[in-house]
Amino acid sequence: MDHLVDGIDRLNEFIGRACAWLLLPMVALAFAVVALRYVANVGYPWLSEAFVWLNGGIVLLAAADVLRTDQHVRVDLFFRRLSPQGRAAVDFFGVWLLLMPMVGVIGYLAWPTARFSAGILERSPTPDGLPLLWVMKLLVVAFCALVALQGVGLSARAWRTLRGSKGAS
Repeated sequence: MDHLVDGIDRLNEFIGRACAWLLLPMVALAFAVVALRYVANVGYPWLSEAFVWLNGGIVLLAAADVLRTDQHVRVDLFFRRLSPQGRAAVDFFGVWLLLMPMVGVIGYLAWPTARFSAGILERSPTPDGLPLLWVMKLLVVAFCALVALQGVGLSARAWRTLRGSKGAS
């Protein structure tokens, strides 16, 4: 089980690092869009879409790494005061009662749309827009899969802590 959890962590860490590097071109795109619009009074729909879609892709793909590193938003009224076993119980039950149903419903609803979109190679409805709208729709499904995998890893670690096994985190 440890090898599976470590593999999930490595996958999402790799994707998270790749997304971190994608922030540089995203900022450059944002700068270009603003500079062209407000300095040169020129706008390119494809350039604006590239910025928005890259931002969306980064958020969707990096979410699992954010969960892995416990950097996500948490309403932390009591969590820090709990014992390691109490925190593990919150994590374990939070994964199976909240996280998994959420990604399950999103994935279930997103998959038919993403599959149809990929089947027709859907493009942006914006004139002069980008031809890869279908990729963005598939990224929603990838988000669900990656977050669900990380949830499995998180719950396995929490279960190990609850059971008092060696290497409990």
